[in-house]
Amino acid sequence: MRKCVAELTGTFILVFCGTGAMVIDQQTASGVSHVGVAITWGLVVMSLIYSIGNISGCHINPAVSIAFTIAGRFKARLLPGYIISQLTGALLASFTLKLLFPASPLLGATMPAGPEMQSFIIELLLTFFLMLVIINVSHGSKEQGQFAGIAIGGVIGLEAMFAGPICGASMNPARSLAPAIVSGHLAHVWLYVVAPVLGAALAIPVWKYLATESKTTGSR
Repeated sequence: MRKCVAELTGTFILVFCGTGAMVIDQQTASGVSHVGVAITWGLVVMSLIYSIGNISGCHINPAVSIAFTIAGRFKARLLPGYIISQLTGALLASFTLKLLFPASPLLGATMPAGPEMQSFIIELLLTFFLMLVIINVSHGSKEQGQFAGIAIGGVIGLEAMFAGPICGASMNPARSLAPAIVSGHLAHVWLYVVAPVLGAALAIPVWKYLATESKTTGSR
């Protein structure tokens, strides 16, 4: 229960700060700026890793929890509780933003700027890259350590910086589902659920192969 509360709280903070920056940027005519929004996403993830990483692992992302389970680093029996907590935290954050900014039409929802398949492939690749970094800098199923927050937060900020204008750079089903549900813009939400989960899952066999090769090379 303590871990689930940490995941709920962490995902609430993630979505409130990240999508909140997007909402405020729209309401203040680019007062935050695209660069500011990207930095916000990176900084909030970095801060959360250092604050709750030792409690729940700071997954704050269903795709990450699923990938850790596939990798054998996370107990499958804990997965439903984590996902429910993450979705609940994200929804509470979006409802809070709706209350604070009722005129916002999207509440920070992710929308493809071009064809759906373009955004699908980009989201898949972004999450693949992110998960590859996470799995290599984490301890077990926990994103914690002296440099884990910097590495993971840096990747998220980087990906949001260059890919945000095209696909939204979600990499997180909970982050996209919550504002889509609360704002009522569900047309493209499927790709922000499927692509991150698939991308994170695909990172695991690549990580296992590279880790095996590294051990083999090191033993010679």
